[in-house]
Amino acid sequence: MLIARVIGDLTATQKHPTHEGRKILLVQPLNLDGTDRGAPMVALDSVDAGVQDKVLVTTDGWAAFTAVGVKLAPIDAAVVGVIDHVELEGSASAAGAKPAAAPGAKKQHKKRQPQQG
Repeated sequence: MLIARVIGDLTATQKHPTHEGRKILLVQPLNLDGTDRGAPMVALDSVDAGVQDKVLVTTDGWAAFTAVGVKLAPIDAAVVGVIDHVELEGSASAAGAKPAAAPGAKKQHKKRQPQQG
């Protein structure tokens, strides 16, 4: 799977019958720091993503046609999620900051070692 940004949509007047009525997006793969990674690619939309959305793209054919809901369709990539937030644990951008606990997570305490004496 890839993280990408939607940079446009495509209109195709001639396409495979399994693609009829489906939105086709142009997405730019991204590095973890948000910079462009490689060339833009075409992906079918399964989550109603829009331009400038950060998205999750699958490049596995089986996962792509399953996400779109069409069996055995010629689909190489599909947008399968809209990303709200990316947080990298231990990244330079979070240096000095403590990672936020997940909602509802219990705080863990270190066990004290018995003193020898």
